[in-house]
Order: sequence, then structure tokens, then C-alpha cells
Amino acid sequence: MRLESKKILITGGSSGIGRAIATLFESEGADLVIGDIDVDGGRETLEQMGSPENVCFVETDISDETSVKETVNQASEFLGGIDILINNAAAFVFGTVDQTKNHDWNKVLGVNVVGSANMVKHSLPFLKTSKAPAIVNIASVSGFIAQPAFVPYNASKGAVLQLTRCLAMDLAEFNIRVNSVCPGAIFTPASERHMAFAGISKEEFVKEASETAFMKRMGKPIEIAYAALFLASEEASFITGTHLTVDGGRVG
Repeated sequence: MRLESKKILITGGSSGIGRAIATLFESEGADLVIGDIDVDGGRETLEQMGSPENVCFVETDISDETSVKETVNQASEFLGGIDILINNAAAFVFGTVDQTKNHDWNKVLGVNVVGSANMVKHSLPFLKTSKAPAIVNIASVSGFIAQPAFVPYNASKGAVLQLTRCLAMDLAEFNIRVNSVCPGAIFTPASERHMAFAGISKEEFVKEASETAFMKRMGKPIEIAYAALFLASEEASFITGTHLTVDGGRVG
């Protein structure tokens, strides 16, 4: 098993990509704590995994530093430390610059950027004592490209890319690797929010998203999970500061 006895904290594990990561990592031998603001989704994730004794769910609001600190402390107690941090929790806020209000900016940056940074900040004492520490941030191809009416979301994901690079530089002296996975068009519950914002049907959304990839389809959450697995594992022991794009070969 590629993550045998690894102690892993995952945020945003109540659905979509986070759920796929949690399920895959547990099957690879990891002990897990899943943090998410969605309690019902978190319970569903545990149920789908068969409620294993080596997995725990903690209600977490990563935009609240007090909640972050409490989650990290609970995770370290349950796991006996932290080897790997997966920053997957995300806020999806769309719009043009004139449509975006201050509370929208606070939400998207508070979760996607500040929340991820605080997860690292409070996990750091435990990561420093691990023999094979790693951080994987789930970013997005949206951090590289321009998309119509995606100003707040894309700006936040661009910040996650720079956060990843700067953390990789600063934490290298502690042998802590920091990388990101950048998904392209992946069908998740977040896709439904995008469809509602754009006012299009599922069929229209899938067709439009599929046309952006060389492979002419949308990706699956498990395909992102396997990329995160590689970066979290010791197979990637000489990889840090890297953005692994998983987008089916983006057109343009």
C-alpha cells in the first residue's frame, strides 16, 4: 500500500474531489481525519467508506482560524501526529469585478487562500516531526487562465499557485514537500453551482466543458485523487513546488 500507516488530514472531504481523495487514501492504508463544514456530507463520506475505525470526521470552517486550530489539534490527537495535509476545501464564487461584493471576496479568499495558509500554519509543528511530510493543495487550471465572469474564483486559485511555490521554498529546509494538483473540468457537486450561475442545462454544461479538452470529455474526481496520491506518496520524494495539471489536455 502506498500510504501504509500515514497520518493524513484532508479538508473538504464531504463530496466530490475531497471524498474521492479520502476514499482512495484510506484504501491505500492511510489513517485519516476529514475536515469539512458540511456535516451531513462528511457523515455520508464515512458511510460510503464503511465507517472504518481509522477515519474520523471533524466539522471545520477553514475560514475561521479558531476552527482550523481546533481541527488540527483534534486530528493530531486522533492520528498521533500529521504526516500529510491535503488542502482541498474551496469556495466557489463567480462573477465579474463589478458584480463581486466585498463579502464575496472575503469568502473566496478566506477559504481558498487564507484558510489553506492557516491549515499549513497550524499543521506545521506536526509536519516538522514527520519522517515523510507533504502538503498537497488542490488548485485549478483556473489559476492559469482567464474565464468570463470568473474573477473572484480565478484570482483565488492563482493565489493558491503562488502560495504553493512560496511554501515549497520556505519549508524545504524541514524536508516538507509542497505541491498542487490543478484539475480541469471535473464533474462534481460544484458543477451544479456553476450551471446555476451560467443558467445552462447539465447537457449544455458537459458539452461545453468537454470541448475544452483534447480528450473531449470531463474528468472524474477519482482521476484527481490519483494525482494527489502520487504527490502525497514517497514516490514523489524529489518533487516540490510543482503544479500537476490534470485537465485532459486543455485546448487553448
